[in-house]
Amino acid sequence: MHTLALDIGNTAVKAGCFDGPHLRKMAAGLSGAEVVDLVRHWQPRHVVVSSVAQEAALTVQELQALVPGRILAFNPATTALPLQNAYATPHTLGADRLAAAVGAWYLRPGRATVIVDAGTALKLDLVSADGTFRGGSIAPGLQLRLKALHHFTGRLPMLELPAPHATVSLTGDSTQGAMLSGVVNGAVAEIQGLLASYRRQQPGLGVLLTGGDAGFLAPRLSARIFVVPELVLLGLNRILAYNVEE
Repeated sequence: MHTLALDIGNTAVKAGCFDGPHLRKMAAGLSGAEVVDLVRHWQPRHVVVSSVAQEAALTVQELQALVPGRILAFNPATTALPLQNAYATPHTLGADRLAAAVGAWYLRPGRATVIVDAGTALKLDLVSADGTFRGGSIAPGLQLRLKALHHFTGRLPMLELPAPHATVSLTGDSTQGAMLSGVVNGAVAEIQGLLASYRRQQPGLGVLLTGGDAGFLAPRLSARIFVVPELVLLGLNRILAYNVEE
């Protein structure tokens, strides 16, 4: 059975075309018209939509006439899940965080996992070994840190991240070098420090890295991690299957 998962983020729309549990195609940076074209081409029976943006309802309405089955608008507070949610305020929980947690539990059932989502925000979330989403931390992502330094100071320039495998010196010998050290090395130290704390609490902890900056951060992290770019989409498809199993 063909299904489609749509992840509408702060800066991009990502889509995953599934044949049962198998991801056959993934696309990112889609416009609304491109999503409609993808639906017409893939012909999914059911679609799941997750959004942290206001346009999600419009997308659901546009797709309804093209999909014979269900359009599931994922709501962290009300949608049935294949794991437990211990978040104290589920109505404020980002759909992408919970979908990634479901994806982590699908890939690592029965094992504690921290998801490092390096996107617009840098998020670390814990799924405990009993299959419960526990919550985690949210901090500015790499791009947000660079923008904040530029916008909230008088003279610091707007910088771009270097190439993924470029060396960022710990001790920057220029203003640009110091800024990159603070943003890149600071974020790496933050992630590794948090993971060390989680490992002391959770024996056998695994780490999954996802998000737009995952490829940039992966070679800089000394912790043993697995990069799963499609983690949110995998979780969304699992949520869809849990709600519409035939």
